Amino acid sequence: MKRFAQLLELLALTPSRTRKLAALTQYFREVPDPDRGFALAVLTGALSFRNVKPALLKETVLAEVDATLFAMSYDYVGDLGETIALIWPHHGAQEDLPSLTDLIELFNTTSKSELPKLIASLLTRAGINERWALVKLATGALRIGISARLAKTALAEMSGVEVQEIEEVWHGLKVPYLDLFAWLDGKAGRPDIDQSARFHPLMLSNPIDEEKDLAKLDPRDFSAEWKWDGIRVQLVLGGGTVSLFSRTGDDIATAFPDIVENVHGLAVLDGELLVGRDFEPGSFNDLQQRLNKKVASARHLKESPAFIRVYDMLFDGHEDVRVLGWTERRKRLEAWFAANPQTRLDLSEVLPFTDWDDLARLRRQGADEHGHEGVMIKLKTSPYVPGRPKGYWFKWKRDPNVVDAVLMYAQRGHGKRSSFYSDYTFGVWKGNEIVPIGKAYFGFTDEELKLLDKWIRANTLASFGPVREVRKELVFEVAFDSAQVSSRHKSGVALRFPRISRIRWDKPAAEAGTLEDMAVFILSS
Repeated sequence: MKRFAQLLELLALTPSRTRKLAALTQYFREVPDPDRGFALAVLTGALSFRNVKPALLKETVLAEVDATLFAMSYDYVGDLGETIALIWPHHGAQEDLPSLTDLIELFNTTSKSELPKLIASLLTRAGINERWALVKLATGALRIGISARLAKTALAEMSGVEVQEIEEVWHGLKVPYLDLFAWLDGKAGRPDIDQSARFHPLMLSNPIDEEKDLAKLDPRDFSAEWKWDGIRVQLVLGGGTVSLFSRTGDDIATAFPDIVENVHGLAVLDGELLVGRDFEPGSFNDLQQRLNKKVASARHLKESPAFIRVYDMLFDGHEDVRVLGWTERRKRLEAWFAANPQTRLDLSEVLPFTDWDDLARLRRQGADEHGHEGVMIKLKTSPYVPGRPKGYWFKWKRDPNVVDAVLMYAQRGHGKRSSFYSDYTFGVWKGNEIVPIGKAYFGFTDEELKLLDKWIRANTLASFGPVREVRKELVFEVAFDSAQVSSRHKSGVALRFPRISRIRWDKPAAEAGTLEDMAVFILSS
């Protein structure tokens, strides 16, 4: 555990990607199995514990520490792991903690009633950095600037195996990845993964720069489709078995039985999960009612039936077609649909256009008349490459909507922002009161964050743990993709992808937007 704690501390305190990568590479090279495999699972978010939750850790600490002192400390520090590491009052003779593997076994096998005693014992035996690492391990809330992609890159650096090859087998592996490390160490062959029932890394697009990119790209080399407002999914049809994955490789089949029980054929397809009848997409808010639910309710199946709008093909039968260009894959996809008629799948439309001005007109028309998010632009010769390769796929999103909203609440951030109030709740006028319409935590520079933090501290009305209520005087120009009616929000409005566009230091709060103003955005969404 000591070595893992040292790694987490270094990763948390090191802003340099190069140094993070070097530290990860060294750790995976030097630490034996299965510890390094469990560490990889923790770092990539693949490991969790059923009974060890933040609430349990807080209860354990509050049994030993004054609640007010803890609340004040947590408010100041802003990070649960760091707060517990610093405030835990019992510092017995430090002893070596169990190995990472043994700790995970303890967390998984100790009964819920005995966990507080176990956690208290571990915190007392541990040094400060180990106490911090224990909390991070137990809750899974690392926030140390590590992505799964960086961890895989470190594995590639360690072994000399290409990242793409690691991606190819990643989602068919199981913790603690013994077969993966045996392959990377050259002690065994590549893990044998069932291609027909596993997730394949997706190809992603890059935002287009209208001034730079369109000026140098020949429109004759590209095709275009609508950018649909759903969630990206991969459908794996195994000729009798069906798997449905989110863009991150999570298996979501049980949440969408209306799809997996009504599709057939042999292929791996890429598309957008939407809800609606007769292949007419409903709003994202309609889809959101079904997301993050392990099992679909009868009401949702009836009121919001799901379907997939397919726009690419990775496997045609058992044949891997990702090396083919987009045009050839599209022909294969059209032929597959002709041979396999579907009731829950349809084919994404290819948009005819002559030049970029013509496509820009279509983009505006689609946003105004149908609420489309924008258009996707794809190089006709592009292979299907995992990750975000440059020059192949572009997304040209519609211009964002904007509204002037008033800052209502501010909360401390995490990691590098734990000392700043960086998460903001904002609202608009409803008569003589301001009602919240959304939250945002990006869209401003570091210098602007410092100014905002100073203003919030000077204009606080009340504090609720890490949250401060402020004077309703500061206006943000908030950009967002769309707005929907929502019964879950006090204002009745939910924004899609809100972000701070500008800080309107010059604008009085009385001139901010109203709930009536939001009706225009709802109608146009």
